[in-house]
Amino acid sequence: MTSSTELAVIVLAAGQGTRMRSRIPKILHAVGGRPLVGHVLDTAASLDPSRIVVVVRHERDLVAETVTELAPGVVIVDQDEIPGTGRAVEAALTALEGFVGDVLVLSGDVPLLESHTLTELIETHRSGGTAVTLLTARVDDPRGYGRVIRDDVDGVRRIVEQKDATAEEAAVTEINVGVYVFQATPLRDQLGRVGTANAQGEKYLTDVVALLREAELGVAASVTGDAAAALGVNDRIQLSEAGRTLNARTVRYWQREGVTVIDPATTWIDVTAVLAPDVTLLPNTHVRGATVIAAGATVGPDTSLVDCEVGEDATITRTDATLAVVEAGATVGPFAYLRANARVGVNGKVGTFVEVKNSSIGEGSKVPHLSYIGDTEIGRHVNLGAGAITANYDDITKHRTVIGDEVHSGSHNVFVAPVTIGDGAKTGAGAVIRKDVPAGALALSVAPQRNIEGWVEKNRPGTGAADVAARARGEQEARDGS
Repeated sequence: MTSSTELAVIVLAAGQGTRMRSRIPKILHAVGGRPLVGHVLDTAASLDPSRIVVVVRHERDLVAETVTELAPGVVIVDQDEIPGTGRAVEAALTALEGFVGDVLVLSGDVPLLESHTLTELIETHRSGGTAVTLLTARVDDPRGYGRVIRDDVDGVRRIVEQKDATAEEAAVTEINVGVYVFQATPLRDQLGRVGTANAQGEKYLTDVVALLREAELGVAASVTGDAAAALGVNDRIQLSEAGRTLNARTVRYWQREGVTVIDPATTWIDVTAVLAPDVTLLPNTHVRGATVIAAGATVGPDTSLVDCEVGEDATITRTDATLAVVEAGATVGPFAYLRANARVGVNGKVGTFVEVKNSSIGEGSKVPHLSYIGDTEIGRHVNLGAGAITANYDDITKHRTVIGDEVHSGSHNVFVAPVTIGDGAKTGAGAVIRKDVPAGALALSVAPQRNIEGWVEKNRPGTGAADVAARARGEQEARDGS
């Protein structure tokens, strides 16, 4: 946005949010993979303001730390014991000493406002030359929100809070959404006149509107056409509603970018994820955190990816993965579990009921069935038989297993780390590998089979197994006698 007038943004983030009934400050609850205040800060930054000031109070250190991580360049200001949005803005203005431009006030619990809505609000404010322009919305149920009271010529006279409203005022359906653009100088002048003589004993920012009108400095309102995006989050119900609204917006964005989403209602994509054209997301798929999915990949159904990288044309089915990398052409699942630092190489395979943790599976290598691979490096074109286990933990320390290229193992192998299997080696079914295996060797751990005749009848008398064993023995003896 370009203008000769400077813009500063104040984000109100001092409230406790008691209706959330949570130990976590309201503005730190997340939708779409980011805290509520994170979305507000992103939108504020998109307006290219000269300064962003965030006012904190409740759980001050936690909120300030989170805000600084999300937006390192912001200024943190503390609100004192005097409650209310007016006092919060008054505190923020101490960090804007000498600033004479426009001040945009945003609430940290209104995450869905988009930059174009705010840009239009600022342009309306500047073109009208008013001291304040507020964003309003018309809703069917205005309970909990301040009402916008207009005069006979449709001008804004004042804003009345829910607890201070008369029955007639409470019936008004135009609400204040807590977003304002002020000229800095009249804002400073009038805030000093605001008191706390109201039902909540707070210093209301909304009282400035009536004072500016009284001083004939110009008050205007811009009614948003997207009321759902302008509403704040005050409880868990509204949190989930905001999440659904944001997710629908995010899914539509990626569909327009060339991503196929089979069932938008059951597909969740965090705003921090990145998807390429021709990705396909099947139903009940969650793409969370900083996950990146390359072109042609298919994910789902029933899959959750958190902070993962997925290569071109990979396929991931009914899988839970966190901090994992699945390279181009690889297949994972169904019913696989990729834990932190798992890597499946190009054209690799992790199959049914396989768990991989802190391990790399080389190009073209396969771990098809019923296996645990932990702290392991697997080379190229390896095939591990069903039931492979890398026993990485000795009750004190985790150890690594190294499996070279072109290794083929039999079913139900246990590799007791630390151990190295050389290139091209083979292992027999049921082997427990405790020592390094040289390249090209066949490793076996076979004990002679011993059959103890009559053991079941002697040690489990009266059981069904003993009965059928005795009958079978009798039939065999009869055959042998004939």
